[in-house]
Amino acid sequence: MATHRMESVARELQEEISRIIQRDIDDPLIGFVTITDVEITPDLKHARAYFSVLGDEEQKRESSKGVRRAAKYIRGLIAERMDLRYTPTLTFMLDETAEKAQRIEQLLRQGAEELQISDEELEAGYEGATGDAEESQSDAS
Repeated sequence: MATHRMESVARELQEEISRIIQRDIDDPLIGFVTITDVEITPDLKHARAYFSVLGDEEQKRESSKGVRRAAKYIRGLIAERMDLRYTPTLTFMLDETAEKAQRIEQLLRQGAEELQISDEELEAGYEGATGDAEESQSDAS
């Protein structure tokens, strides 16, 4: 369970890491990276930063290398800029939630399209089934 302090530090870390990546890191490998979330341990000594990358699989791989290579530098800047007793060690994780959500949405749309195509068939089948069910119920009465 996250405490208010953990949530506050995680939110500040997310903002600061985003600023550092945008303004202070000049690495062509990193590309267009967005920090999507930061989770921090209760002792505030370790943080996991999730990031997403705009691009194909190769760009994601390259950006992952670049961000992970810059982790110590980012941590050093955080130590200078944030007033924390301990500067958390940073672990960067590729966040593929957006891609997964997009894939799920695509599958749902496909399913909906397939259902709309066969609505008439379903309706005809449903009417036959309800008619049979009604006859069964009247026979049982």
